[in-house]
Amino acid sequence: MSTPPNSEEFYKKLKEQLYDTAKWPSEYLYKFIVNSDPSKIIQIEDIFNNLGAVINTKESKNGKYTSVSINVTMENPETVIAKYKEVTENVEGVISL
Repeated sequence: MSTPPNSEEFYKKLKEQLYDTAKWPSEYLYKFIVNSDPSKIIQIEDIFNNLGAVINTKESKNGKYTSVSINVTMENPETVIAKYKEVTENVEGVISL
């Protein structure tokens, strides 16, 4: 999920889909791609700190990029979207999947 130009419309659609497909609170899997810069990975991890998240990282074959997968229980779709926004606003060059 790369955030499109009309991000508010995108988030509105995501919120509807989340309400339609899960009972809340629910586990949610976030996936992000960043340049393999340890400080960017730490920024993402810090955003999910104290939420009981399980965080896994995996470098690409050539080591240029790192995928960060975060499995965490979220209260509702609004909190899911708030975390997406927090990551994209605070971590330069991040791609949300």
